[in-house]
Amino acid sequence: VVVLYLGKVMEVAETDELFARPSHPYTQALLAASPKPDPTLATERIALKGDIPSPISPPSGCVFRTRCPHAIEACAQTVPSLDEISPGHYSACIRKELLSNIAV
Repeated sequence: VVVLYLGKVMEVAETDELFARPSHPYTQALLAASPKPDPTLATERIALKGDIPSPISPPSGCVFRTRCPHAIEACAQTVPSLDEISPGHYSACIRKELLSNIAV
């Protein structure tokens, strides 16, 4: 599965891995927003704040930074590389310390 935001790759992983351990904040928000077939399963929604940027004029640095709850100033300066965070699982976020600590 490849997760895109404004045409940029945010995360890549095998289906089971991505759904079990989403690492990028955008992937986590997408999965938290999807309906669950079992209404007894509690799921915390991740509300993304801010306006959706224009794909014609995307933000500098990380294109998701204007809506990311974990964005820092450096996110505006650096385009994140798509790095392997576990075998076959790639994520594009400069805040690597968050990738293993955040879960849906």
